[in-house]
Amino acid sequence: MKILNVLLFCLLQSANLLAQIPVFISGTDGHKSYRIPAIIKTPRGELIAFAEGRVNGSGDFGDINIVMKKSKDRGMTWGGMKSIVDYKDLQAGNPAPVVDITDPTYPGGRIFLFYNTGNNHEGEVRKGNGLREIWYITSTDGGDHWSVPINITKQTHRPMQPTINPEYDFNEDWRSYANTPGHAAQFTDGIYKGRIYVAANHSAGDPQPHFRDYASHGYYTDDHGLSFQLSETVPVPGSNEATATPLSNNRLMLNARNQQGDKKYRIVAISQNGGQSWNQTYFDQQLPDPVCEGSILSMGIVHGKHRLAFINAADTLQRDHLTLRISDDEGNTWKKSILVYQGSHPDAKSPSAYSDIVKVNNHMIGVLFERDNYSQIVFQQIRWK
Repeated sequence: MKILNVLLFCLLQSANLLAQIPVFISGTDGHKSYRIPAIIKTPRGELIAFAEGRVNGSGDFGDINIVMKKSKDRGMTWGGMKSIVDYKDLQAGNPAPVVDITDPTYPGGRIFLFYNTGNNHEGEVRKGNGLREIWYITSTDGGDHWSVPINITKQTHRPMQPTINPEYDFNEDWRSYANTPGHAAQFTDGIYKGRIYVAANHSAGDPQPHFRDYASHGYYTDDHGLSFQLSETVPVPGSNEATATPLSNNRLMLNARNQQGDKKYRIVAISQNGGQSWNQTYFDQQLPDPVCEGSILSMGIVHGKHRLAFINAADTLQRDHLTLRISDDEGNTWKKSILVYQGSHPDAKSPSAYSDIVKVNNHMIGVLFERDNYSQIVFQQIRWK
């Protein structure tokens, strides 16, 4: 199978079309379902794919582990699966990996993997009947070995979080909580150089109609994981699963899904101080969304601005039409659009759903995404220029 995958990959690449390589296939390796992909590239050029391995079924709660696979050939082939977080018969999920490349103690880079654990269904936690916690582990050898887990819940989860917006009063206890999904981010220049930033979301107080108790936020570390701070809450009721990227001039963009579903567009929040507070929020009508996850990534700085890549299921009716977009003006416009996957099976309710992206090189973006009713998570390279 590995040889066939390599041959197919090379054949399609020569025709400027790149193969979809299965990475996690539901029903294999001890898990009935795999969901919530995340991907990074290490300083050595290896790709590491993460996912939730759901032991007994596809539900969001239960015996769920965090698993990983590694590729040493740009995603043409993938090594064996490792289960790196196992919270016994309870839930460990929402993997949010990032490589810290600014810590002088680890000149070869250190991988942080942030994740959540939970002891009840999200709906019950939202009612106050359960707890979601926040942890991280690290690796200094490309994911071959991982540190002992560190619990940062007391620094990143709040029972009280006031807001400066009087029309949006979230002075109640936080309940449901989740990272990202997808990769976390790091500032590599400016006054916040080295800051690791994890986009997240929470619910506050009793459940409200149309999921108005949900809101996005972020948490960050400026000392390589020794301590963490919380951002302000994004002042948009129903903002939910989020992704973030640095921008020029010490700014940060957070991009979230609208859990209310009244507007089928992505929510954008702009920070002037590295993600600590929010100066601007708006619905980006260039980015349609069916109430699903999306992923944003800086591809590097060009002419003083970050070139951004964004991917989501760009369909307002169902999770389909997975689309990669490129912006050369830090998200003001998205002039380049590439359709990655469109479902063809008539019974597929979710042809393409959650996804994450990674910069493979200056011409190629790697996409790790769920397809065909969550039956598999596949990797595909996209030649975007």
